[in-house]
Amino acid sequence: MLRTIAVFVVIGAIVILSQSVFQVTQGEQAVVLQLGEYVRTVKEPGLHAKYPLIQRALFFDKRVLAAEARPAEYITLDKKRLTVDTVSRWIIAEPLEFYQTVGDYRGAISRLNDIMVTRLRQEIANHNFKEFIREERERIMQQVTNSTRDYAKGFGINVIDVRIRRVDLPEEVQNSVFARMRAERERIAKRYRAEGEEQAREIRANAEKEKEILLAEAYRKSETLRGEGDAEATTIYAEAYNKDPEFFSFLRHLDAYKRVFGPETTLLLRGDSPFLRFLDAGGGTGSASALPTASEQRSERK
Repeated sequence: MLRTIAVFVVIGAIVILSQSVFQVTQGEQAVVLQLGEYVRTVKEPGLHAKYPLIQRALFFDKRVLAAEARPAEYITLDKKRLTVDTVSRWIIAEPLEFYQTVGDYRGAISRLNDIMVTRLRQEIANHNFKEFIREERERIMQQVTNSTRDYAKGFGINVIDVRIRRVDLPEEVQNSVFARMRAERERIAKRYRAEGEEQAREIRANAEKEKEILLAEAYRKSETLRGEGDAEATTIYAEAYNKDPEFFSFLRHLDAYKRVFGPETTLLLRGDSPFLRFLDAGGGTGSASALPTASEQRSERK
């Protein structure tokens, strides 16, 4: 009997001892309530004491938390529709006020998302599409952050910032925008092609012009050289002829004979033709023996 009572006493002591202390970790903070009434807030990590059975500790995260709002559709000042996906970073600054106003994380996220969407809708409605997308985006989001922070203070929440994760156009608007973008790109491509074809025609025309100039210049030079060569040849022939007209005439006839006479050559000429005078052997037979010998030619020149 005494052993049973001792066991119950030990168990009760263990239960009371376990209910008398609680642990706060590095990333937590706690609110101690006594029969539903606030007693104190614990933000320091470690073991802390409380009255067993009548007091309890509620734990809240002390780290930076994120609230992601569902993508919502907004209308700009110039009546352009767009879909914006936002996210906010926040911390629980006052655990008691947080517990009394929103209760838990789900309630806090719901309240924050409502505030973000409302403030962002107001800001977007006061700006044109171009301003929100490019020029005034940072300033608009800073205003949304400030106003959201002011509202969230009443819930024991400190909002660090509100950011845009993604901005999209509605599907029907995207199709029309893509169609306009495609038409614009095709127009630019056609312009580039036309400019390229025009430049190609200019290059071809310049190349043809340069070719004609080069050919004309080459033809002029060739004719000049040919004329100079003919003049020089004429001068040489004249000089050779003046030195020994008879021998020069003989050599010219020999060149003519080589070009004219062949194995199958047939000529019908008069017997007294000047062309055959070096082939005439007295009888006019036209044989090759009528040609003067080299000694005869030398004696004639002497």
